[in-house]
Amino acid sequence: METTISTLKSPLQNLSGSQMPSQESGAELDGTLPPLSPNLALASKPELVPGAGRIEHLGATVTADGVNFAVYSESATAIWVCLFNELDEEIERFELDVHQDNIRAALIANIGPGARYGLRADGPYEPDQGFFFDPNKLLVDPYARILDRVFVRSPKLRLERDEAVDTAPLVPKAIVPGASNEPAVPRKKAPSLYYELNVRGFTMRHPSVQGPLRGTIAALTTKWVVDHFKHIGVDTIQLMPTAAWIDEGHLPALGLTNAWGYNPVAYFAVDPRLAPRGPQEMRVMTDTYRKANISVILDVVYNHTGEGDQQGPILSMMGLDPQTYYRFVEVDGKKHLVNDTGTGNTLRCDHPAVQRLVIDSLRYYVEECGVSGFRFDLATVLGRDPGFNADAEMLRKIKQDPVLSKCILVAEPWDPGPGGYAVGQFGKEFAEHNDTYRDEIRGFWKGESHALGALAGKVSGSAEIFDVAGRKPSHGVNMLAVHDGFTLRDLVSYHDKHNEANGEENRDGHSHNLSWNCGVEGETDDAGIVAARKRDVRAMLATLFFSRGVPLIQQGDEMYRTQHGNNNAYAQDNEITWVDWDNVDGDLVNYVAALNHFRRDHVAIHHDHFLTGHDKNGVRDVVWMHPDGREMNEGDWNDSSASVLGQHLRHKEDEVIIWYNRKIEPVVAHIPEGEWAVGIQSDTNADVPFSGATVTLPPRSVVVLVRPAAG
Repeated sequence: METTISTLKSPLQNLSGSQMPSQESGAELDGTLPPLSPNLALASKPELVPGAGRIEHLGATVTADGVNFAVYSESATAIWVCLFNELDEEIERFELDVHQDNIRAALIANIGPGARYGLRADGPYEPDQGFFFDPNKLLVDPYARILDRVFVRSPKLRLERDEAVDTAPLVPKAIVPGASNEPAVPRKKAPSLYYELNVRGFTMRHPSVQGPLRGTIAALTTKWVVDHFKHIGVDTIQLMPTAAWIDEGHLPALGLTNAWGYNPVAYFAVDPRLAPRGPQEMRVMTDTYRKANISVILDVVYNHTGEGDQQGPILSMMGLDPQTYYRFVEVDGKKHLVNDTGTGNTLRCDHPAVQRLVIDSLRYYVEECGVSGFRFDLATVLGRDPGFNADAEMLRKIKQDPVLSKCILVAEPWDPGPGGYAVGQFGKEFAEHNDTYRDEIRGFWKGESHALGALAGKVSGSAEIFDVAGRKPSHGVNMLAVHDGFTLRDLVSYHDKHNEANGEENRDGHSHNLSWNCGVEGETDDAGIVAARKRDVRAMLATLFFSRGVPLIQQGDEMYRTQHGNNNAYAQDNEITWVDWDNVDGDLVNYVAALNHFRRDHVAIHHDHFLTGHDKNGVRDVVWMHPDGREMNEGDWNDSSASVLGQHLRHKEDEVIIWYNRKIEPVVAHIPEGEWAVGIQSDTNADVPFSGATVTLPPRSVVVLVRPAAG
């Protein structure tokens, strides 16, 4: 029995024309997440226990005798831990008195979980030589698990040492964590559909999420939210960055804030905006999704930090040991931060201390927070030494780690630095985002010439990239749109980007989007144009789901979401990026669910092998068909204006033909003899009539034909 759209009922169906019933969000949290212990409750005066500090565990570790603090720095001459009370006043300062293997440590008695602290460091202040030590700068522990507030920019955070003021009132305080959770076991189930979402953008306007839960990780535990993912068939949620971040330097003057989180400062700490009651909120959420058979992976940014360039704020690692944590290059006797990321600095992933920081924080999110894997932003930085090395030690450590090797690992295989494009080079342990898929599929549906060969290669799994060293189509993550670019709706509604709201006179963001507007730039009431746009979106989604490789959709693309032409909405923590749940296209949601169910039902479509076209047991796994009914020949492939392609797939007893027609008129396609039926089609309002050994394909559509089941 074939899956049809009419058999699926979306939990969002009420959103078309009526309000969804209100439901208390995150009910599981009541009594589960105690509020953070906000104050330093002192039974007696904190005291340094001389010489008792331990170096085995970095950060703040609760022991039977107090709290052990340990910090790595090769260049500091002194490091202090500073304790703060509930009024944000510094009440004690202790120098870390143990110094071994570049780690400074101290044991402070009479304090425990809930104590607020920061660090200060002294050493050379020589900016031209890459040293920025200044005890006036309060620093966040790189291993801090919990922060008491968000990062906020201030010019005082970057004053030179001889002009500096105490920055403690401006900097978040770390909070000593309590007891650890029972270590979670990664849920390593091979993903079949990734769903990329921004926690704030996804939940700020959801009608079942109430009051202060909006914009938080806890909001994702709402039943209506979970049911939405289950209805579509999502099995892997990819959260955009959750580590505590800071705004880029130019945003405050524009009245804007970072909405995406790709500017982290503290890698271990979940941003307080997303988890106001601490990291336990993430563990409750991942446990909830694990029960729903959905994995949660995090988008992590181990390529730079929000401390920026040499004029940036001194917040953490830049004040503790910049040349350990960041890459520098010497020019004319002066040392400059390397900017392979386009953000002002680049993490030094070939240094053992940075490698330890990365591994320790990844394992923390798996074992303590319950995540099942990671998507690595600008992942080539992990292998820079200084060019990209696929066998770099950082990558080897991730692949060989006994915990991380069991996780879902996904690379964004490029960065802006020299030689930074490395698609296909991350090995069988990693899946990789496939930007060639995005560009070629967009190009086909836009009407680019000589497009059939590229279409065939992409829907077949991009073998030219991934068919090496035992890799499979599933190593490629196929996407049509992600956070950095147009939404799928905007892709067919705007010929050009419209980023004026970003305050950069529309200079930011990509200009080459392979987009089209169906006749009018932007929103329109013209029913014909609206219908054409939705028809194109449905055709592209069908292409995505019927391609070998693993599909990814970004938040709201299944609902027909718009960002009004903004293709770089990183600074729009507002209605531009917040999903408009009141205007969801429920029919499109059901259609996406039907595509996913249909894909799963047909092994000929989703089987994880590269198509060869060769006979196997008398059956060819693929035959490429010309609409005239013949097999495609060299002349057909080289026809610059060719716009229709048939893909005849067979795997064991399963047999389907997928027709791609990008023409604006119907096309009569000849099909093999025998009985055929329409399994699913992208234009559900169009007829697909059969006549003898032909079928008429609607304009701008994807049609899948199936052999009816015997009997």
